Amino acid sequence: MSKAVKQKPLSIGDLATVTGVEVTTVRFYERRGLMPAPPRRPSGYRMYDALAAQRLLFIQQAKQLGFSLSEIAELLKLQVKKGHTCHDVKEQALNKIADIDQKIEQLRHFKHALGVLVRQCDKGGAKGECPILEALNLPKMQ
Repeated sequence: MSKAVKQKPLSIGDLATVTGVEVTTVRFYERRGLMPAPPRRPSGYRMYDALAAQRLLFIQQAKQLGFSLSEIAELLKLQVKKGHTCHDVKEQALNKIADIDQKIEQLRHFKHALGVLVRQCDKGGAKGECPILEALNLPKMQ
């Protein structure tokens, strides 16, 4: 029979290295409540366990999927509260998809508008005039 091996606590630097996150980011997440305050050694140094590393990786993966820190906090709450189901998480994901769809539509609009301005540049105009800068209302440099 094999005994479970207790993992040595990680310092904040070790946690940062293992997860690929900056130490300042770990501290920021703690201040925001995304990471629970870890136990400390008598010296005051933080001690993290494997669950802290998993949580930090979860936060990073959720960020890569486009979730804001506030949304990630909600997802983390769903993980720890009893009575929440996959349906609750699905609702969060559907809301994020709707946000992404809205951003895509806005980016398409921006792309089209910029394309129109670029085509106006190609037509030429008075020397020194730029339709793009004119549309953005940027003052001309003298």
